[in-house]
Amino acid sequence: MFRDRDEAGRRLGELVRGRVERPAVVLGVPRGGVIVAVPVAEALQAPLDVVVPRKLGAPGNQELGIGAVAPGVVVLNDDLVRRLGVSEAYIEREAAEQHREVERRTSAFRGDRPPPEIAGRTVVIVDDGVATGGTVLASIAWARAQGPARVVLAVPVLPSSLLPKLGSVADDVLSLAAPRLFGSVGEWYDRFPQVTDEEVRAALAADD
Repeated sequence: MFRDRDEAGRRLGELVRGRVERPAVVLGVPRGGVIVAVPVAEALQAPLDVVVPRKLGAPGNQELGIGAVAPGVVVLNDDLVRRLGVSEAYIEREAAEQHREVERRTSAFRGDRPPPEIAGRTVVIVDDGVATGGTVLASIAWARAQGPARVVLAVPVLPSSLLPKLGSVADDVLSLAAPRLFGSVGEWYDRFPQVTDEEVRAALAADD
């Protein structure tokens, strides 16, 4: 579907250009989402920044997400929490640990750059794809709390099954592909290398 994240971002930028009201702010989800967000921000002539979510891992299985956090926000998969019998004390500990990591990463990515003004603007949250939706839901919840005019999720690809849920919390969900059968985000790219912290910082610095 996409050669790499840059091509996906350029195609996504073409899509959002006619669909997003200005003034806008583009927030990339590190790490790969920031690379996709660069041409999106250019297409909208909007500032680029980051929103850093973190998955909340299940007890004994950190790969299984029972929710996610973004700065000051916790979003839980209530059904999974209930089925696994996860205690409130565990959730509080895990959320506190992940919030510390969110703060560390946000500071590392942004450096001395002040965050952009969000209140009253259209916020466009960009990732390189969505698989389960947990971290994106936390990102949207965080953006909502900043008082924007609208919150738009823009991604190259996501499962069609997530559209109703994401559409219920975002004002608009824009994607280039929403297949019914979905394995992983990386399957939709010819080249899908790991993105480094240095690449994220360089992308943000280039926006100055």
